[in-house]
Amino acid sequence: MKMHYTTCFLIALVITVQSGPIPKQDEQDDAFAEAYLKKFYNLTSSNNKGRFSQMSLKLAEMQKFFGLTVTGTLDSDTLEVMKKPRCGVVDVGEYSTFGGDSKWQKTQLTYRIENYTPDMSVAEVDNAIERALQVWARVTPLRFTRIYSGVADIMISFGRGSHGDSYPFDGPSGTLAHAFAPSSGIGGDAHFDEDESFTFTSSSGFVLFLVAAHEFGHSLGLSHSSDPGALMYPTYTYRDPNTFVLPADDVSGIQSLYGPNPDKPVEPSKPDPPPVTPSACDRTLVLDAVATLRGERLFFKNSFFWRLFGTNTVQQQLIKSFWPEAPDTVDAAYENTVQDRLFLIKNQTVWAFSAYDLVSGFPKSLSSLGLPAKVKKISAALYDQNTGKTLYFVDNNYYSYDENKKKMDTGYPKLVEHGFPGVTGKITAAFQYRGFTYLFSGTRIFEYSTSTKKVLRTLDNNYFLKC
Repeated sequence: MKMHYTTCFLIALVITVQSGPIPKQDEQDDAFAEAYLKKFYNLTSSNNKGRFSQMSLKLAEMQKFFGLTVTGTLDSDTLEVMKKPRCGVVDVGEYSTFGGDSKWQKTQLTYRIENYTPDMSVAEVDNAIERALQVWARVTPLRFTRIYSGVADIMISFGRGSHGDSYPFDGPSGTLAHAFAPSSGIGGDAHFDEDESFTFTSSSGFVLFLVAAHEFGHSLGLSHSSDPGALMYPTYTYRDPNTFVLPADDVSGIQSLYGPNPDKPVEPSKPDPPPVTPSACDRTLVLDAVATLRGERLFFKNSFFWRLFGTNTVQQQLIKSFWPEAPDTVDAAYENTVQDRLFLIKNQTVWAFSAYDLVSGFPKSLSSLGLPAKVKKISAALYDQNTGKTLYFVDNNYYSYDENKKKMDTGYPKLVEHGFPGVTGKITAAFQYRGFTYLFSGTRIFEYSTSTKKVLRTLDNNYFLKC
């Protein structure tokens, strides 16, 4: 994990859903992209002759960092990533603003909360800040002591506009916070924009605990990570603060600076290992669910999903980064193209989304889909565009629901092998693509033709997610 010396800003911007090339006449997008690259990728001013070649190089650099298809051109996929909420630390390159080591040369650190936001109670702010620091103390020898006067190693304050440093805040829906890397003076300090709406746990605002934990990572010497599951990933994502566990990438990064926690855990049982971001290169990978969404293909695993869109661009994201109201993980997912809805299913609860928005009346119970009460969990689902039926798989059986008649077809459940000759094993994910039905069983994918009612071929689990 590479360390940078600069300040951190979280930018709240609107995420757009689109694909395809950006219209050439949209000069605002070009100007926005240029400003973005200057801020985060050290794009320097140049004459018109050299400007476009340098822009292309920096776009390619940015695309590589975020795992996008490297084209060196500003397409809508790249612009979409640029407009996501993010932190303002540069993703590549270093600044000379701060000299010396990018870590504290001691493990006993002090912090002081200089003032408070009226968005939360004093007790809530105190609690959020303390827990955010403990995120890092739990896995390192670092120990944090609060002081109430004087100068602390980490000075924490809320302010708006010009607030005493060289990085003024810009009002509502702009930068959320910034922090400074370890050094004397302002080094380690964290400032939060008072014009933003901070919350204790709600996903409707910005959870102070999550923002602060990210900022304190910079205060301790960490830069950004290209791991989309990391706390130090550039973009802000809502996660349940009550169940938050520092991901493995962040643990590795902070321990590379300070080493592991020498104290034995106080928990009576062995703590769970930190969550690891799943890899498409893992040949043992068993997907939780697969679905489509307005032409994109979505592949779910744990709290993540891969988006396959555009010119075979693959981007990995946290589920919560797209649907904050969705569950952390899913058992099954499918798109009803007639209703233009994406359904996510976890245990006995169903969520329906129109693009990013939760449909009114959801979440609902699993039985609301027409399934009998005895079904406690499904393993896969798909909407058949040819028949207007939604198929719900329960391991090696499946049900058929007639969307037009709004009732379950008679004679179900049936064995999968009866409805799909040649398909064997328990179905773990399913979707339709380009006229074929793909049924996942563990690490195998059955490509099934509905016209010939035959399995055309058996594919490896990385057929769609190229490593």
